[in-house]
Amino acid sequence: MGNRFPARERFADGAQFIDGRLRPGTSGRTHAVVDPATGEELLTYELAGAADVDAAVAAALAAYPGWAGTTPGERSDALHRFAAVLADRATEFAEAESAQCGKPIKLSTEFDVPGTVDNAAFFAGAARHLEGASAGEYSGDHTSYVRREPIGVIGSIAPWNYPLQMAAWKILPAVAAGNTIVLKPSELTPFTSLMFAQAAQEAGIPDGVINIVNGAGADAGERLVGHPDVAMTSFTGSTAVGRRVAEIATATVKRLHLELGGKAPFLVFDDADLEAAVQGAVAGSLINTGQDCTAATRAYVQRPLYDAFVSAVAALMETVRLGDPFAPSTDMGPLISHAHRDRVAGIVDRARGYARVVTGGSAPDSDGLHSDGLHGNGLGSDDPRGDAPEGAHVARARLAGGAYYRPTLVVDAAQDSEIVQSEIFGPVLVVLPFDSDDEGIRLANDTPYGLAASVWSRDVYRTGRATREIKAGCVWVNDHIPIISEMPHGGYKSSGYGKDMSAYSFEEYTQVKHVMYDNTAAVRKDWHRTIFGDRL
Repeated sequence: MGNRFPARERFADGAQFIDGRLRPGTSGRTHAVVDPATGEELLTYELAGAADVDAAVAAALAAYPGWAGTTPGERSDALHRFAAVLADRATEFAEAESAQCGKPIKLSTEFDVPGTVDNAAFFAGAARHLEGASAGEYSGDHTSYVRREPIGVIGSIAPWNYPLQMAAWKILPAVAAGNTIVLKPSELTPFTSLMFAQAAQEAGIPDGVINIVNGAGADAGERLVGHPDVAMTSFTGSTAVGRRVAEIATATVKRLHLELGGKAPFLVFDDADLEAAVQGAVAGSLINTGQDCTAATRAYVQRPLYDAFVSAVAALMETVRLGDPFAPSTDMGPLISHAHRDRVAGIVDRARGYARVVTGGSAPDSDGLHSDGLHGNGLGSDDPRGDAPEGAHVARARLAGGAYYRPTLVVDAAQDSEIVQSEIFGPVLVVLPFDSDDEGIRLANDTPYGLAASVWSRDVYRTGRATREIKAGCVWVNDHIPIISEMPHGGYKSSGYGKDMSAYSFEEYTQVKHVMYDNTAAVRKDWHRTIFGDRL
């Protein structure tokens, strides 16, 4: 158990990747990356400051003409090689992601890494299909066509919950379209973004095309967003920070893409498959310890199924195994930090004044954690033979220093309460009843957010209506969470605008240019009379 990733050796030269090499930051401040499962330090590195951002942007600006001038086929070939490098290093990426985030290794191995490899393979193909409108004589005397061109240097900021996938979502469409990029990941989780850039270099993508700066938002982040040589900003994070990013970006009139917070409704009609809905609710609310902007957070259940749904969800939540992220059977790891765990716990504790906690609502004691796949009070052990109870005690003691929080189910909350309206970003599901279909859809839409939602019913007309009327960028039917590279991801309302993934993301990362050719060879055009002379 514990750290399986040698971060100190890997990033001994620094945690900034600028113009093809690792280097230390120059802010004069350091940051310790902490294993959230044990509280142990993995790496202390020097944070990026304004000078590092300037250097990264300069490298990207210098690399831009050459990369933008490559053919779509050449960019496609490079991205195919990139996908192959990522696939070859899948285990290493999974271990790094679990070490810095506390993700269960089965989540990193089966979701984060293969999703990233698939994303790279998708954009390798999509790079060849940057198409505009077909050429035509729309005025009669001219031929018009549309070019799609790269924008320039992209400045992107990504969050800590899915560092590897967010690096892919930001970098791949940008470079596939011919842009260069500077990415600022969260300073809490720098490892896999740096490894991603190194893998791109190994695949033959030129130095300076992909640059990574790891620094604090107030320093490196704001400098990157406001940099005059950055042509576009793409930001994923909270709605509150997104507003600040928008303020800075609009001051320099740059393009802006925002993927912000979510509060996904999980709408269960009375004809739904109850067992499927219960399974989906627990999986959809607890994935990545609930630290997912599309996680199921508000379950609205039609009155005839409500009591059975609450009872079954509580029972299933209580079987979820918390423990060592590197144990193959661990279901749920810690939250990203103790500070974030305390924030989640604070929301739940305040809810006790107006709602009821059915299960969870606290950090587990050490006996509630496991290190070898045994649940609850079973003896866990670092010894693969499973016969060393003293080892189990030591292992659980180490995990007791982690930022764990039990799967939590809350009922009897009011629609306008904090726990229903605010993004919690933790393993907390609140369940509310509804009566009519109209009421269920109204409640589903009754938050400022609109990133994702799901609808559960056997009736195609009911689900069809709900998918039309729920205001969210993605609506699942009889499932919750799956994403695919070919389809777009982005929100409505306060969840932001613009799309990640899919060919639709090229709308964010390309400039559309209209080119118009005269076909007449006439010296004097008929429209000239509006400026001088009479009609010919």
